Amino acid sequence: MDATLDAAEGLAVLAAGAAAGAINAVVGSGTLVTFPVLLALGYPPVVANVSNTVGLVPGSFSGAYAYRKDLAGHGWLLLRLGIAAVLGGVTGGVLLLCLPPGAFRAIVPALIGMALVLVVLQPRLARALAGRRDEDGRRAGALLLLGVFGTGTYGGYFGAAQGVLLLGLLGVLLSTDLRWVNGVKNLLAGLVNGVAAALFLALGTVAWQPALLIAAGSVVGGLIGGRWGRRLPPTALRAVIVVVGLAALVKLLLA
Repeated sequence: MDATLDAAEGLAVLAAGAAAGAINAVVGSGTLVTFPVLLALGYPPVVANVSNTVGLVPGSFSGAYAYRKDLAGHGWLLLRLGIAAVLGGVTGGVLLLCLPPGAFRAIVPALIGMALVLVVLQPRLARALAGRRDEDGRRAGALLLLGVFGTGTYGGYFGAAQGVLLLGLLGVLLSTDLRWVNGVKNLLAGLVNGVAAALFLALGTVAWQPALLIAAGSVVGGLIGGRWGRRLPPTALRAVIVVVGLAALVKLLLA
């Protein structure tokens, strides 16, 4: 399904993509902005999710690019984490394409609900991480690699709050330097979205017009969020995510 969007609809998708790119760079959960917009425009849930994932890939990497100085010198660690994330993204993407649409419709409300709970609890999680001491070494142990794989599987399947999950996981098992962890989170989320998008391009259904509009918006939003997002009130961001996410949840449950 790829019906032509009118000017107002196209602007709404572009703005949602920019907002999602900025939110993903700062917090994660940008999918909770773009996914409901595509649902409201009449795209089926699986098509909306596939198109949304494809569209958010450039924004994920633009957000990671803003943290490039923080990530310098950690190539081997990032390679190991990246491999785990890619394998998880492939697994989640295959699950999305193999499971029947009815299963997706049944599972997504639960995923959105879990994502919203994570977003609401994010301040407490951040305080807990801030209270820990930084580790001298940043190593990717088996537990961390397994956790990144699991988060990547979730991200490849749906992705909302993937960033929040990664922040908690990396902060507990890798480092409490939240600025550095956020850069790693952006890179891993970009890899998951990228490999899932490649799978969807080969095997799935992409609505190209909204996907390209989201891509354009998310690049700008990712750069802005990566550079300036830490100055924005996190409470306001969480409020927007929760409101939009609840709207998506209600729409899916009533569909």
